Amino acid sequence: MARLGDSEIDERLASVQWRREADTIVRNVECKGFHSAMALANAVADAANEANHHPDILIHDYKHVRLTLSTHSAGGITENDFGLAGTIDGLVADAS
Repeated sequence: MARLGDSEIDERLASVQWRREADTIVRNVECKGFHSAMALANAVADAANEANHHPDILIHDYKHVRLTLSTHSAGGITENDFGLAGTIDGLVADAS
């Protein structure tokens, strides 16, 4: 999987709730509480396993979930990251 260029990454990030941090894309989600944060993390884990592309997931301050995507084998952001980000966006919408 080829690494995406800066302009393509910036263009894709312009209309979503993800942001770039170095060679990753990141989204922070505030859930209703700890149980819903755990449910979101588990739903993301299931989707990630299905896609064989695994984000970093951090639950903090009991109801906040931070999701970080990068394709380590490519050394940066690829189409796989945006594909999983779109799936995650759907899971977040369903959880709201």
